Amino acid sequence: DGGQWTTFSDIVKKYGVVPASAMPDTYQSKNTRMMSRLLARKLREDALELRDLANNGAKTKNIASTKIEMLKDIYRILVLSLGEPPQEFIWQYLDNDGIPSKVTTYTPERFYKEVVGINVDDYVMFMNDPSREYYKLYEVEYDRNLAEGANWKFINLPIEVIKKFAVKSIKDNEAMYFSCDVGKQLDSKGGYIDVNFYDYNDLFGVDFGMDKAKRIQTFDSGSSHGMALIGANILDDGTTDKWLLENSWGANKGDHGYLTMTDDWFNEYMFRLVINKKYIDGDVLKILSSKATLLPPWDPTFAAEN
Repeated sequence: DGGQWTTFSDIVKKYGVVPASAMPDTYQSKNTRMMSRLLARKLREDALELRDLANNGAKTKNIASTKIEMLKDIYRILVLSLGEPPQEFIWQYLDNDGIPSKVTTYTPERFYKEVVGINVDDYVMFMNDPSREYYKLYEVEYDRNLAEGANWKFINLPIEVIKKFAVKSIKDNEAMYFSCDVGKQLDSKGGYIDVNFYDYNDLFGVDFGMDKAKRIQTFDSGSSHGMALIGANILDDGTTDKWLLENSWGANKGDHGYLTMTDDWFNEYMFRLVINKKYIDGDVLKILSSKATLLPPWDPTFAAEN
């Protein structure tokens, strides 16, 4: 729960995926706050103990064995909260004509490769951060959830360029991972988000005038939530005025689980979008082979996540 694109993609590449029928949701999987808090508390406690061992001259192998025992407790909390991931499962489906498939036993890795069939490495993360240089590759130090994984990277682009690629993806019926500062100007009941939904300037007679770059640099705004960007209202001149998001808060929130976002809100509070490489211009893809600028994990761009 939470995290960002590579938090998901690294796990998928290592472990695979399973259908919901093979590992049904639990109460905790839909209400993760307390589980996440307890995990964070236990991990902090364990980290302090490991640091003390290192500071007191403990051997590396003893520290490693202690860490393994600690991780058993973390795994126990996760299994009791979410269930144990299946090593293998039996699965069958109906095709578009209603004909049942062959009953097959899958491992999570095999299911990902043969049924899902999507290569997560075909996707690129883009950021719109006007406080730093555009058309550059950035890397976040220490931001990984696998020891053997890599720091996550993103290309910083102007908002209009990102929207151009997003429209191409939507026209091809491919949704995208979308992260934003969801709490800003949100009507959670009606399912609508617009920069002018709440008029605080007139309400208080005070000008709240920071632009996006200044809000980022002062820790006032950052990515706080991920959703799926699934639609756009494209005008005759090719521009957009509204976008459609599929949220994860349940059908009783928003418009049956969906949010309508205005183009102005997209400009101000969209932070990251993950798009298939086939919709990206070649000159932008070349940026992936350039040397990345390393950012510290406490950078204000990631304040809302940290």
